[in-house]
Amino acid sequence: MNSTLTMSKQELVSIAQRRLDKEVGTSTWSTRQKLALACRVLYDGGHDAGLAGQITCRADEPGSFYTQQLGLGFDEISSSNLIHVDQDLQVLSGKGIPNPANRFHTWVYRERPDVNCIIHTHPAHIAALSMLEVPLEISHMDTTPLYGDCAFLKTWPGVPVGNEEGEIIAGALGDKRAILLAHHGQLIAAKSIEEACVLALLIERAAKLQLLAMAAGTIQPIPPALATEAHDWISTDKRNAVTFAYYARRALRNHTDCLV
Repeated sequence: MNSTLTMSKQELVSIAQRRLDKEVGTSTWSTRQKLALACRVLYDGGHDAGLAGQITCRADEPGSFYTQQLGLGFDEISSSNLIHVDQDLQVLSGKGIPNPANRFHTWVYRERPDVNCIIHTHPAHIAALSMLEVPLEISHMDTTPLYGDCAFLKTWPGVPVGNEEGEIIAGALGDKRAILLAHHGQLIAAKSIEEACVLALLIERAAKLQLLAMAAGTIQPIPPALATEAHDWISTDKRNAVTFAYYARRALRNHTDCLV
């Protein structure tokens, strides 16, 4: 007997959410391992741009975070070669030095206590879209986690190694999880490594779709209420966890050294 055929959409959504909450557990990867996995996932997802871009996450010690060594590409990051730095970018443990551009991450962390992971990259489609000085447009179901959740900074403040750029970028980001930086790249500010990684891949796909659609015609908007509903439906911790786990398994087939 098909007992769900007469249920409302909200009832079906509630059932699906309860199943997801019950069946999806937490990963056994450490914070450092997840950060290293995210680097390899991002590399495979086209976020590599030489040494441009940084990934950070809060460490247990207040006011400190893990990040990659300057000089290593995303495809070279492992759990063991991450470094632990404070808000002045002084190395607390590990070898090497951080990217000086990590300074603007510290501004975001100070302004947003809800943020535990930041990913800043210059992938090709985001970089191309940023050159047009237009905001990201969300007009496809798959990209709705960014609907109403992606800020835009139209004026390029220069290389983000000073405090001024940090203040400007953190202010433009506001309470959103993503920002498109004109003539620069993208930044994701999320509450977990899993969420940040998934959104970083998604914003690059959204930019690619936008450029393809703009080349073919005029992008048509989607209904705000339905877009908001889709944003909330997809943007959950458990969905981010299962999505990240898939990307991580795929990355581990090609990058067996990242967990060491």
